[in-house]
Amino acid sequence: MKIDAVFEGGGVKGFAYIGAIQTLEEAGYVWNQLAGSSVGSITAAMLAAGFNGEEMKQHFLDFPLEQLGQKSGISRIPLIGSTLSLELLNGIYSLSPLEKWLTDALKTKGKVTFGDLPKNKLKIIVSDITKNRMSVFPDDLPLYHINPDEFPIAQAVTMSSSVPLFFKPLTLDGNIMVDGSLLSNYPLWLFDTKETPRWPTFGFRLSGPKRIHHPKKVKGLVDITLALFKTMMEAHDKRYIESHNAVRTIFITGIPVSVTQFGISKEEKLQLIELGKKAAEEFLGKWNFSDYIRRYRV
Repeated sequence: MKIDAVFEGGGVKGFAYIGAIQTLEEAGYVWNQLAGSSVGSITAAMLAAGFNGEEMKQHFLDFPLEQLGQKSGISRIPLIGSTLSLELLNGIYSLSPLEKWLTDALKTKGKVTFGDLPKNKLKIIVSDITKNRMSVFPDDLPLYHINPDEFPIAQAVTMSSSVPLFFKPLTLDGNIMVDGSLLSNYPLWLFDTKETPRWPTFGFRLSGPKRIHHPKKVKGLVDITLALFKTMMEAHDKRYIESHNAVRTIFITGIPVSVTQFGISKEEKLQLIELGKKAAEEFLGKWNFSDYIRRYRV
């Protein structure tokens, strides 16, 4: 059966998506339309380009994740580097390693720009903090005087993954573009229609609907920014998820790493993948498309 899929953001936690993807593919599901923000946009982009779960696993494991937590340029200046980088470049770390890695991966499938994909195959969520709006790429690219067919997928994903003030943001037609999770971390509504759907839309989340949060000390501008960002990621779409849409969401819980924990080991990455597999198996054990239609869409 075909499925549309929406993947939420969650940084390093996104390794868990690989396991869920493998489980669904083994169950016979075929990816149709795909969407995501932050690490969810990476996942959606690779699936849209034609990667399967096993191929994605190898690419994800090969990615030099630790490079995302390394300072470069003026941010490396002792004592004042981070402050200077924030003041001059609006961020401390660079996402260039991510953009290059994804570009190289997409080239192997011949899917570099949005024009290389079938129409409406992929939606990337980006936050335009200059215009104070959520942008969906490629749909909204004409608003920035850009031909959607010519725009690089990896560039859109990089914009969607740019945690404000943590990573140096990209600009588009003079507008600062940052992490899509800032405005909609989990846009499950993207593929919904008024008509009865012919196939389901599955959502993928990296936390359950209810979690106990323990207070932590927050020191300095970067800590404050990350704490604010994580709070928004957890809370922004919470009301939406706790409605009937939870029945079509795969909740991957028990993840023991943080969003920006770039130094995790290969063993920890594999553990995250196993968590994704387990969550998808539990979901499929309860999922029934006919029941969903009868209960919520008739």
